[in-house]
Amino acid sequence: MYRLRFLLSRQWVILTLLALALVPAMIELGFWQLHRHEARVAHNELIARSLAAPAVPVTKLTTVGGEPDRDDWFRSVEATGRYDTDHEVVVRQRTASDGQSIGYFVLTPLVRDDGSVLLVNRGWIPAGGDLTKFPDVPTAPRGEVSVTGRIMASETTEASGIKDKPGLPDRQVMLIDSDQRAEALDRSVLGGYVQLTASSPEPREHPERLPDPEHDSIGPHMAYAVQWWMFAAGVPVGWFVLVRRELRDRARGRTEGDDVARAPAPAGAAAG
Repeated sequence: MYRLRFLLSRQWVILTLLALALVPAMIELGFWQLHRHEARVAHNELIARSLAAPAVPVTKLTTVGGEPDRDDWFRSVEATGRYDTDHEVVVRQRTASDGQSIGYFVLTPLVRDDGSVLLVNRGWIPAGGDLTKFPDVPTAPRGEVSVTGRIMASETTEASGIKDKPGLPDRQVMLIDSDQRAEALDRSVLGGYVQLTASSPEPREHPERLPDPEHDSIGPHMAYAVQWWMFAAGVPVGWFVLVRRELRDRARGRTEGDDVARAPAPAGAAAG
């Protein structure tokens, strides 16, 4: 025990406490990444199930003032109505399918026979030179139209990370929020919105359709979890290596000190 008294020094107490704090923190970070991996896998499975499911009438999955259940996100739905292009808006700062080009989503109300409104994201268009003006948008079909698309929940700042900025130019919004649009339109709006995938009749020109959501990649979260757990295992190993090195250095110092003490004094020093 005498050999380990150095562990009670200020330097070693701090080092030991730091190691004891790092191990559980790294283990927790590993589980955090594991949970993110599991959530990603579950999300991918949800998308795959939804894309494979047959299309259903939109009112089976959402209602006026309600929202589609999470388990129904990305399900294919059908609706019939007439586009209200006078109240069409564009959603700012949205990325094209190439993941780089910035532009707008085109959000057009579809007025159904019963008077309720379904918000339809008709697709993406590039941003023009003047961002304060309503951009040129491909005209929506006139008359009655049947649409098919993926049902989605209304966007929120918390879920998307997009701030809902006030004072935007006319007919421009930051988020696709059915409650906000219901207030602006002063009409009954079905909760959520639809990402358009097909239209009948199909217009000659239309915004760039949004691709199917990616659901194959599981991301690096599992690898990160394993890395954190390896780091956690390495901390005590590293601490033990440092202790052994300290013991070895101290033993070498004592040996060198003993050798110096046993060495004979120089002849000149004895005579003096």
